[in-house]
Amino acid sequence: MYTSTFSVRRRNLSLNQHIFGSVNASLKRLELDYIDALQCHRFDYNTPIEETMQALHDVVQTGLVRYIGMSSCYAWQFHKMQTYAKRNNLTQFISMPNFYNAIYREEEREMVPLLQDLSVGMVPWSPLARGFLTRPIPKEREEANVRAASDQFFRFAGDPEKEKWLGVINERVSMAQVALAWVLSKPHVAAPIVGTTSIEKLMDLVAGVHLKLTEDEVMSIDEPYQPRPIEGHF
Repeated sequence: MYTSTFSVRRRNLSLNQHIFGSVNASLKRLELDYIDALQCHRFDYNTPIEETMQALHDVVQTGLVRYIGMSSCYAWQFHKMQTYAKRNNLTQFISMPNFYNAIYREEEREMVPLLQDLSVGMVPWSPLARGFLTRPIPKEREEANVRAASDQFFRFAGDPEKEKWLGVINERVSMAQVALAWVLSKPHVAAPIVGTTSIEKLMDLVAGVHLKLTEDEVMSIDEPYQPRPIEGHF
């Protein structure tokens, strides 16, 4: 994953040099011969799309990277980048890691239809809403201190959406499993990106992969959703 080139420009490096340098450094640290998928971390406002797509194509042509993906940008930005690559016979994106979970679904308005039309895989990050969908509300309220001031999801403590579907299934499985199973129930999701702090929590999430929600259960989570402010990209 490479990030914005703002600091790179000040060091008088081209985007091509920046990407190749980052890829080679990553391969050295990982002790690998190639990277399966190189993800661009958000849209780069400091570099022309033409230069970005050419540099990504060049690194794929060397064999150091097999595939490329974008992440967390507006649908119009992704469309411009993918269209430029297609028109100029450059490597196209195969994946889109974006912010998506049961209580943040704004990507469904424009990005999801676009990805489906372009046959690009959606790889949502934060399917557990940074842990907000893994614990009962009373416990979150007790913990709402430093994190509450910086984490957007704590603005929704006591969220009626969450309270409505909180007890739908978690009598027999954990909240984390329900949240992950909901994401996996969506046909536009290729694979979610999850994080954990212990083996125990990881095994809980693995169990969530095998949990199949009924149509009624999915609907009980879907129906209360209310629009949110845009999060995850700039």
